[in-house]
Amino acid sequence: MNPQSRLDDLHRRAEQAGGEARLERQRGGGRLTARERIDALFDPGSFEEIDKFVTHRCRDFGMAEQVIPGDGVVAGYGRVNGRAVCAFAQDFTVFGGSLSETNGAKIARSWTWR
Repeated sequence: MNPQSRLDDLHRRAEQAGGEARLERQRGGGRLTARERIDALFDPGSFEEIDKFVTHRCRDFGMAEQVIPGDGVVAGYGRVNGRAVCAFAQDFTVFGGSLSETNGAKIARSWTWR
């Protein structure tokens, strides 16, 4: 696979989060996905995601087979009504939105972007 194809695949996998079935279940319950919540909050085109491709490091309990780019949290910075803001949204389609070491690091890093 060439580098551009690999990058495109990583973007697609990160944006698919827990998969289409889980995304539809989230929406079917009248809830927005993590990415939809972020898009609704930030001024159009201003959100910059950090660590979009990061994955957990757990290899116990079958987690080695459940590696999802982004690891269940969308974090970054942008503008809300023209003001600089950082935010994160836990993705309940990935591991039920549970907090991992990787998630915590992404969230902490989003607050230090300036």
